[in-house]
Parts: sequence; structure tokens; C-alpha cells
Amino acid sequence: MSEEEAPEHPNDPGATWMDEARELRTSAPRHVLFLCVANSARSQMAEGIARALAPASIRVSSAGSEPSSVRLEAVEVLREIGIDISHHRSKGTDQVDPSVDAVITLCAEEVCPVWLGRARRVHWGLPDPAAVTGEGRLQAFRDVRDELTRRLRVVFAR
Repeated sequence: MSEEEAPEHPNDPGATWMDEARELRTSAPRHVLFLCVANSARSQMAEGIARALAPASIRVSSAGSEPSSVRLEAVEVLREIGIDISHHRSKGTDQVDPSVDAVITLCAEEVCPVWLGRARRVHWGLPDPAAVTGEGRLQAFRDVRDELTRRLRVVFAR
């Protein structure tokens, strides 16, 4: 689908991630939350990348419905692009300031947590790199990192 063919309304079932990213940018959120189940890989990487790309005036958070611990591979692949999330920790949704006005869920294979507060909601179902075993695991983290970076550059384009 080209940009000219993209649906005008991002809530349309035919909307693309790019439509949703542009809509998020246009809505100028003040607090963006990335949600996943464990808050250990995708949402942590998204938080780190968004903090690096977003203007300082935008608050960025991440959380999960069943928080665990930040995956070492997530730390490593973000370090490769100059982003340090080694100080991050997994958080539950109950630990997030309710001032959130944009929520991006990232689950693909599992049931994503639901944010009950008032916020614009977008779903970017990305595969869980932590589910990959063996030799391709680190590359799976890189692939998700690169896709998140591509999408978040659209959201936070200046």
C-alpha cells in the first residue's frame, strides 16, 4: 500500500502502522506508554528508543501485565545503537502514572495487557524475540529493535 492509498482514518481496520504512527505524531501526546506482558524486551526497547527520539517534553514509560526482568539481549542490542537501558527495570501497569495519553501495545503471540485509562490506543503486534531460542535469538532482538526504531522515527519526526 503506498502513502497515497493509505486509509485516512487510523482506526480503520485497513490502517497501517504508518497511519497510526502519523496519527500519534499529530495528536502530540505528552505521555506515551508501551505495554507488553513481561515488560522485558519489546516494551523496554521501545521505551529506550522513544526516549532517544522524542522531544524532552514527552514522557515515555513502559510496563507489563506480568513484569519479570529486562532481558540482557535487549540491553545489548540497544547498546549497539548507543542507547543505554541497563538501568531499566520491569514494571507492572499499577506502577505507571495514570497521566498516559497514548498507549502502544506490542504483543503478537500473547494477549496484551489492557490500559483502562483514557488514552489513544495503537497496537503494533511484533514477535517476541525472547521466544526465539538458539543461534538466531540475538538477531531476533535486533530485528525488533530495528522495526521499533523505524516506526518510532515516524511518531517522533521533527
